[in-house]
Amino acid sequence: MKIPEKMIALSILVALGILPQAAGAQTRDFAATTTAETSTVASRQTYPNYVRPTTKTMAENYAFDTFGPYPIVGAAAAAGINQWTNSPPEWKQGAEAYGKRFGSNFGIAAVSTTTRFALSAAFKEDSLYYRCECSGVLPRLSHAVISTVTARRGQDGHRVFSVAALVSPYVGTTTAIYGWYPDRFGAKDAFRMGNYNLLIGAGGNVAIEFIFSGRHSLLSRMHLNSRHGAQDSGPNN
Repeated sequence: MKIPEKMIALSILVALGILPQAAGAQTRDFAATTTAETSTVASRQTYPNYVRPTTKTMAENYAFDTFGPYPIVGAAAAAGINQWTNSPPEWKQGAEAYGKRFGSNFGIAAVSTTTRFALSAAFKEDSLYYRCECSGVLPRLSHAVISTVTARRGQDGHRVFSVAALVSPYVGTTTAIYGWYPDRFGAKDAFRMGNYNLLIGAGGNVAIEFIFSGRHSLLSRMHLNSRHGAQDSGPNN
């Protein structure tokens, strides 16, 4: 490792320290909305068709999101771009270099997904993506983007801000920077790459919303339909 173990431990403690505070803040926010009906509906919208996934469903989605075809194809594509731009240059070119880049991108995705599912489970959040129970391009696009940093909670599936969803992309890139990237890379690079990782997550949600899911989706006939979020209850099936 390229940084002292104490620094890693301190970072973990800081992260764990802010998570309960964020969860408490969410609870206070929702309690405050009970003073007005319109405010309540806006901040704690319920979803009548929502069914909280079982532990088995969550485990299946975790396995699919971590080791399924999408992360493999994504890592291969990202490695191709890195190979083309020669990033990082220390890994040079050739088949061995491509293998390093593929493994790096796959590892970042795996750590990010594992962190998201683990923290979501700790805070009793449902981190799966659910397609919008709405119609129209802009509402569905907004739903997909907002879902990047939110999750479902409770039996009614109300939406909450998710620290797990926000933190996990940066945990993945930080692990790569201090785990296997060349020594010259540091915290700024981890943050920069984490931003890209977060944007990729948003792009994935948009793809699931408009392309990958639903009985009439573009890829459903190719048997590549993602099982991400089991219920397709809206008008967009």
